[in-house]
Amino acid sequence: MLFERIWKPLNSYLKKYGLTEFFEQEATLYNGLFLARITEQHRDLYKVIGEQGELNASISGKLAFNADNQLSYPAVGDWVMIDRIDGATGNAIIHHVLRRKSMLARQAAGTANVEQAIAANIDTIFVCMLLNSDFNLRRIERYLTIAWDSMATPVIVLTKADLCEDLQQKTNELSSVSMGADVIACSSENEYGYQAINAHIGQGKTIAFVGSSGVGKSTIINHLMGRDVLATKKIREDDDKGRHTTTYRQLLLLPDGGIVIDTPGMRELQIYTGNLSKSFEDIEEIAAKCKYSDCSHGAEPGCMVRKAIEDGQLSEERFKSYQKLQREISYDGLNSRQLENEKINRMFGSKAEMKQTLKRFKDRNSR
Repeated sequence: MLFERIWKPLNSYLKKYGLTEFFEQEATLYNGLFLARITEQHRDLYKVIGEQGELNASISGKLAFNADNQLSYPAVGDWVMIDRIDGATGNAIIHHVLRRKSMLARQAAGTANVEQAIAANIDTIFVCMLLNSDFNLRRIERYLTIAWDSMATPVIVLTKADLCEDLQQKTNELSSVSMGADVIACSSENEYGYQAINAHIGQGKTIAFVGSSGVGKSTIINHLMGRDVLATKKIREDDDKGRHTTTYRQLLLLPDGGIVIDTPGMRELQIYTGNLSKSFEDIEEIAAKCKYSDCSHGAEPGCMVRKAIEDGQLSEERFKSYQKLQREISYDGLNSRQLENEKINRMFGSKAEMKQTLKRFKDRNSR
């Protein structure tokens, strides 16, 4: 009875940070530990929000030893079990990461075949894109692929609408790749579109902003916070591209309810895993009508994908983007030698055929 009297009022504080019955019930499995949420990550050091406020934390040796991969480690937005409720006696120790209801992940930068969690337990992902010369449908497709795969709901946000002279044309172009995701154009100059963004934010709901550096993520978050909590920089005038301002992931409590996760800009977004059936639903529906189930959409008779391209129903650029992402995902989990062999097989059919091709090329040049 004492546990029930203490547990409910303490966790009413954490409900502002997105605590739900799902996590609350799982937390009862760990006697002697306390529930907290990861709010910041700085390499091996974390900040968490617990029952009595914020404190620093690090993972236990056992959690590190039992980690199968990087996804076993806490990420911003994770609910975790810690050994104390205040930092008076030192940093808290994270002993367990609770099951995630959603996870935004990518292939870790500069590494091969390592999946990296960007943020966890998100309800809505705002995919941000500048309405300038850096506007790129192919990049939007990449972000939408990992957003749909995360189990969160993606929303496309087009920033700096006040500087765009062809807004209607760009939104029309987006309609061919958005695949059911809402599209919002906004401007920080006149607050155009901000009401539509607020409509996707609710009490206890967690949102995240992703996009390249300088697209305006920090500016939007500052507006939602009602004050400047994140640094902002103007885009470079020579190429319309952004500069890094956010250097680490952090979770912030919004004054009107809701939680926001800011992430560093990611221009090079390598996909580790992904389900293309949502972000490329149109292509997969067309491909299902091909004469042959194993159609490669090349020169086969009865290929409905090639017909759709020839008829103008599907753009060649979008289909090439689909094929490129398919190849990236198919390389998932391969080591460097397997990856090399897979690429050789795609180019030549086999390593033996590659050697034959190179031999023919060498013989021809020696004549």
